[in-house]
Amino acid sequence: MTTMNHSEKWQNLKLDSVGVLFCGQSPSTKDVNSDGNGTTYITGPEQWDGNKIHQNKWTTNPKRIVPDGCIFITVKGSGVGKIFPGIAGAIGRDIYAFKPSEEHSAKYIEYALKFTVQDILKNAVGDIPGISKGHILGHEVLVPTLEQQKCIVAKIEELFSHIDAGIEALKKAKQLLKQYRQSVLKAAVNGELTKEWREKNSISQESWKDSTIGEIASVKTGKTPKRSSAEFWENGTIPWLTSSVTNEVFTHQAEQFVTQAAVDEGLKLFEPGTLLLAMYGEGKTRGQVTEITFQATCNQACAAIIVDENKASRAFVRLHLHENYEETRKAASGGNQPNLNLSKVRDITLPLPILAEQDEIVVRVEQEFEAIERLEKDIEAQLLKTEKNKQSILVSAFSGDLTHE
Repeated sequence: MTTMNHSEKWQNLKLDSVGVLFCGQSPSTKDVNSDGNGTTYITGPEQWDGNKIHQNKWTTNPKRIVPDGCIFITVKGSGVGKIFPGIAGAIGRDIYAFKPSEEHSAKYIEYALKFTVQDILKNAVGDIPGISKGHILGHEVLVPTLEQQKCIVAKIEELFSHIDAGIEALKKAKQLLKQYRQSVLKAAVNGELTKEWREKNSISQESWKDSTIGEIASVKTGKTPKRSSAEFWENGTIPWLTSSVTNEVFTHQAEQFVTQAAVDEGLKLFEPGTLLLAMYGEGKTRGQVTEITFQATCNQACAAIIVDENKASRAFVRLHLHENYEETRKAASGGNQPNLNLSKVRDITLPLPILAEQDEIVVRVEQEFEAIERLEKDIEAQLLKTEKNKQSILVSAFSGDLTHE
């Protein structure tokens, strides 16, 4: 542990002399519910949003109940090392709860643990990293008098409150940029974005004509070759895509490949510039669209849209499909997992200006989006800086610089 200069009133104390540790124990899955029946049940840091614990799990047969005022420590899994303020309730095996004694400020110990948690994590072992009861209880923290602990906590929270206000403002700015991005798309497809351009070029918006995807593009789909047939997959070199690629505006690479034998069996190849629209999925995937930048084939969950560039700009059609995402999703039909089909994709309507205006729209949208992306990167950099500022405050706190004798 890093040593710092402190007054003689500061002590290095092992946690086993500072409080009591409760080890988590998971109940049977049949005794866990999301209906509010039984005891509040905490299983991991995903229930902590940075401000409060979301009480969305309960158990009717708790194995380990802890009191209020504990500090929760994630000891297993991908969230190992996450520390957050606890509440009274049951805890699962991935969570331990540390209860400081009355001689210590629970909040001070929580901050001290957050500041030094990397020292505990050095002991994490296993394919799924985990830390033990011994790792925690044997861990040392720097502890001043109780009065100093309270002063340090008050100062940390005062400084953190200013940073948190800035973080909240940055997050709101991110959300506003997201809304602005959507408003740019809407202005692009309803003609507002190029209103002055039309006036300058003596073009009426009456030149816009309603059309459908089927009228301006060829719409096809792919399929999934038999997984049991090695000849279709083994040593494949031809990119084969699924609807998961529609998470990005452009798709530049594939994760799966098929053989020429699969193509010879009727699998279609699509050229760079083909738009892939996801037809399946109850989550956010259905309705998403991407443009591929290389020759590839795809599965049956994708509609491959090959735009006739004599009738429409591919980029303009892509912009329209992004803007029309929610409406496209509504066109799906079926039971618990409604889907689109090729007919519904062909029936998607879009107002179509002349090609020159389509090109102008694409240029203006790209300029706006580039500006938005620059602002988003700047916000991310500022958010990262705020986390570093918090760490700097903790450094000052545990070096004794926030309080004076």
